[in-house]
Amino acid sequence: MVKIIGIIGSPRKGGNTEIYVKKALESAQNAGAETEIINLATAEIEPCTACDICKSTGECAIYDDMVEIGKKLQEAHGVIIASPVYFGSVTAQTKIFIDRSRPLRIDFKLKDKVAGAISVGASRNGGQETTLNTIHNFMFIQDMIIVGDGAPLGHYGGAGVSGAAGDAAQDEVGLETSANLGKRVAELAIKLNPDSK
Repeated sequence: MVKIIGIIGSPRKGGNTEIYVKKALESAQNAGAETEIINLATAEIEPCTACDICKSTGECAIYDDMVEIGKKLQEAHGVIIASPVYFGSVTAQTKIFIDRSRPLRIDFKLKDKVAGAISVGASRNGGQETTLNTIHNFMFIQDMIIVGDGAPLGHYGGAGVSGAAGDAAQDEVGLETSANLGKRVAELAIKLNPDSK
């Protein structure tokens, strides 16, 4: 079965970002995909030290939760990465994840994985698109296939507005774009991997 992984890049467990990711993955399940959540708030991931060992071995010299996360990403057919907006970009947790994915790029282990992004800001124009752009840049560099939330809306991906914990449950636009993104990622992943139905 096609598998979609949702990565929650918020330092807050059970927060608004998680609500949007769960909505996207629920939609992916309804489209016929198996799903899994990886919550970076509970993962032990050290920053990249630029040791360059991965350039010669293809593996990271740091043995923490990123090793298992990397394996799961390679096995998945689609990936959704979500981050709240921190000063117009991704959180530290998301950036460490991105930096530590370098070994996966050595021989492009994530090539052709279907990928989408979700961002959450405190206001409707609160840096969501710049945050989505940071995530998309990571996906481009990994040679993934990037999708937005698809027709009829056709945005960059899921874009939510939430301040206090739990506000996401009332954000109809953010929930709709996240659901549409999950559906789009799943549908394309299924189309590209017909033997995995």
